[in-house]
Amino acid sequence: MSVEFEIASDQIDGARDYQEDAYMISQLGDTETGESCALVVMADGMGGHAAGNVASNMVIATFNKTFQSNFPTEDIAESLTESLNRSNDQISASVKETPALQGMGCTMVSAYLQDNKLYWVSVGDSHLYLIRDREITKHNADHSYGAYLDTMKEQGMDIDEQTGMSRNMLMSAMTGEEISSIDVSEEPVKLKPGDRIIVASDGLDTLGTGAIIQYSSWSATAKECVYALLKAVEDANKINQDNTTLIVIDVKDRAMQEEIVISAPEPAFQDAGFADVSISEQYKEPRSYKGLVWMVIILLLGGGGFFAWQQGLVDQVGDTVKQAGDKVKDLVVAQLPDKVETAPVTNGGTGSQGVQGSEKQQAKLTMIETIPKLQVINKADPFKDRLKSGGKGPMMIRVASGEFRMGGSIGADEVPRHTVTINSFMVSVYEVTYAEYDRFAKATKRKLPDSTGLNRIKHPVNNVSWDDALAYTRWLSKQTGKKYRLLSESEWEYVARAGTTKPFWWGNTAGSGNAHCFDCKSDFNTGKPAKIGTYKPNRFGLYDTAGNLFEWVHDCYHRNYNEAPTDGSIWQGGDCKVRVVRGGAYRSPASSMRAENREKFSSARGQYNVGIRLARNL
Repeated sequence: MSVEFEIASDQIDGARDYQEDAYMISQLGDTETGESCALVVMADGMGGHAAGNVASNMVIATFNKTFQSNFPTEDIAESLTESLNRSNDQISASVKETPALQGMGCTMVSAYLQDNKLYWVSVGDSHLYLIRDREITKHNADHSYGAYLDTMKEQGMDIDEQTGMSRNMLMSAMTGEEISSIDVSEEPVKLKPGDRIIVASDGLDTLGTGAIIQYSSWSATAKECVYALLKAVEDANKINQDNTTLIVIDVKDRAMQEEIVISAPEPAFQDAGFADVSISEQYKEPRSYKGLVWMVIILLLGGGGFFAWQQGLVDQVGDTVKQAGDKVKDLVVAQLPDKVETAPVTNGGTGSQGVQGSEKQQAKLTMIETIPKLQVINKADPFKDRLKSGGKGPMMIRVASGEFRMGGSIGADEVPRHTVTINSFMVSVYEVTYAEYDRFAKATKRKLPDSTGLNRIKHPVNNVSWDDALAYTRWLSKQTGKKYRLLSESEWEYVARAGTTKPFWWGNTAGSGNAHCFDCKSDFNTGKPAKIGTYKPNRFGLYDTAGNLFEWVHDCYHRNYNEAPTDGSIWQGGDCKVRVVRGGAYRSPASSMRAENREKFSSARGQYNVGIRLARNL
């Protein structure tokens, strides 16, 4: 029986000051016999060193390069082991060149799937779970001291814990020194349709295996499972909660999968002079490069591994770590294979098909792609309403009425695509700032949201719940005599698309310099939001509809668009304890910025990556 893989992924920071984990997902296409192949690599930087993130990014790039250079191979266990050792050697070489990096390192787990066979290699305490028929099995070894004690006890040998050794202390890791223990599967685990594989960093330990099974059983798709588990980890709010990275792989019967073909006519307002802008062929990113660019971006953001240095948290090795980050940039280009046989999947889990024979130089050109300049097609003038209490409200602009096709075909909650008619309304040009929200909070005696040192006048407000955002719109309505509100979900997608059917308002790919997100090649610190107006506006004159912060919309969450309104109105019903957010954020992958992408959060709780955009009736 031939199978295929549905893969989704995401990560949260937990209580860490910066993200130490790195990962890569590669859909390796089909073998000559038609077997689907995929490779997942995840590395968890060791938190005791400022360059832990540099090490983890270095490892996934080297591992991926080495394994793919041997692909396909009959001796999979040997190829996995060689890839791991090469990765460790790369750390060793970097430490030898820059002695101050001594001690940086990471743990790692990699899963390789070839049709109905699962192989793995791992070092450290990350997890490779298989869920089948509501039973969970951990397949890779745990190299922590606590796991060693438990193993000895199971074998009838009670060993007294040594003083000074904690149960989570690692007995094997990748630091450039000889690895004391490598776990590699000599024989594969046989998979069958319906199986769910979970690759996770040790942060998932917040949840017990029973909770993992339960949240998985509630999730119909890999994407839903990722969301549910990470949300559960966040909700646990455990002190010193580690970074958590999660990759979920659903095994599906290829013969049972129906290809979704959705008609997508051009929006009606093109006939009114709103011409869609396409990218010329020389600027279109070949699909097979998406994963390569993702790999490059991650390692460029190896500089994010010294985020602690940027924030002044580390001062002794800061300069050295920064230099290491610069060297990683050079390393990553060198690690690009000269011939690309496969197409890795982007962070958000959207797949792509392999294109053979792509040259390294073309991949480099793709990295620095530019796109034609886009002109704003909304000619309305922005304005601010006066407040009764003094001052003015947020800057608003009128958007014209129109018709568009809402939805996509990647996420299960993005279908079916459907035509929606939008009436003209006002929308805020920027995401609401701290200073703008502060007026309301002070007037209603609410706690001011913590800006964590950001400029309250120039940065968008976050950590504001949907409930508070709605209350803010009602306060504005009383202050101005106008009807302020949150956008409906269809209104949001309409203004975010700004006259295009493409995933991003500027084109088919995230490109460079268009938005602020984790892998957008941003010139700004991806550990915090950028100032409003940092990037160019879309063709409706709106800033940051993609990236910077997710934005609350009014609608309750529904699992798909069956029976969704087609007149731009708010969609109530569904699960109103959670509300929809749109647009991606500074710590999220570019895939989350797609105009059709949908996420959801509890309405009663503010989120570090969610802000506010306003609507106002005419």
